[in-house]
Amino acid sequence: MKFIVGLGNPGTKYQLTRHNIGFWVIDQLSEKWGIPVTKEKWKSLVGEGTVHGEKVILMKPLTFMNLSGEAVRPALDYLKGNIEDLVVIYDDLDLPLGQIRLRLKGSAGGHNGMKSIISHIGTQEFKRIKIGIDRPPVKISVPDYVLSPFSKEELSLAQEAAQISANAVDVWIYSNFLEAMNRFNVKK
Repeated sequence: MKFIVGLGNPGTKYQLTRHNIGFWVIDQLSEKWGIPVTKEKWKSLVGEGTVHGEKVILMKPLTFMNLSGEAVRPALDYLKGNIEDLVVIYDDLDLPLGQIRLRLKGSAGGHNGMKSIISHIGTQEFKRIKIGIDRPPVKISVPDYVLSPFSKEELSLAQEAAQISANAVDVWIYSNFLEAMNRFNVKK
């Protein structure tokens, strides 16, 4: 069973913000695989289905970003999930806009949603897909920046990165994560 968690904040107010790009990927996968992400469980919107012969769980935590671990831990516990089958998808300030990076493990890198997940599951040893949103201009604070929408010029790059990230998840499901890393960890 594969657990695919996209990070973001619930509500229409945050829907198009930089911090919600992880939710966008879950939406892409939901559409691509025909798995509605509408059930409310584990403080999340959840979709369950089978893809390439593998059971998958799509999750969008409703806890707000900084408490994401409060959703991920109960889901893993209830389903007796293996950390090796978890991938978390989220925004990254340290990558250029539109670039994605797949990693087998790593620190939170200052990302509060990842800090929460690491704290709740007790390890940094899980897969992640980071989507670059770039650093804010000097005059804007990081919280204001990540909670602001993409500009018209940035939006197409962000949407393309979400689609590429969804494709990387698909490769992971039908092949393996190293194959996905080899195919999608390309600098733009």
